[in-house]
Amino acid sequence: MTYTDSSGRVYTVDATVGESVMAAAVKNGVPGIVAECGGNCSCATCHVYVGEEFAHLVGGPGDMEDDLLDMAVSERRDTSRLSCQIRVTQELDGLAVEIPPDQP
Repeated sequence: MTYTDSSGRVYTVDATVGESVMAAAVKNGVPGIVAECGGNCSCATCHVYVGEEFAHLVGGPGDMEDDLLDMAVSERRDTSRLSCQIRVTQELDGLAVEIPPDQP
């Protein structure tokens, strides 16, 4: 899995099937994923932009996540998701996400 920050720096990590994209970032020290609520879908500090090639596999946000994304500090895009709500699966092998420049 790769995370790209707003300056273009790329962080490549190995993620375990079943963990969240947020947990993989935190576990591997990827900067920019604040994860203030610890993955409870009650903040927007793990906002990411899912790579276009994976957007259909990841799917869209649920209602609560959608509301939180509206409060995100950085621009919301069509592929915006909270990384705590994306579970790593085999089909997401190679997932690429971009970290917005600002988190709330």
